[in-house]
Amino acid sequence: MPFSLIYMTDTKIECNLCGLPVEIFAFSLKTTQGEKLFCCEGCKSIFKLLNEDKLFSDSDMD
Repeated sequence: MPFSLIYMTDTKIECNLCGLPVEIFAFSLKTTQGEKLFCCEGCKSIFKLLNEDKLFSDSDMD
């Protein structure tokens, strides 16, 4: 789900790592599988460590 549409829905968004509700939409990553949302910086960091091969680098975003 695109980031901009999240604010327009009542659907609960779950963390892509632990499954807890995402309440602050500041923790996201763009991956080869789409945008991933996380409940906290810890989950985002662990996801990055476990999925380095699926992340876009800053140069990929240009």
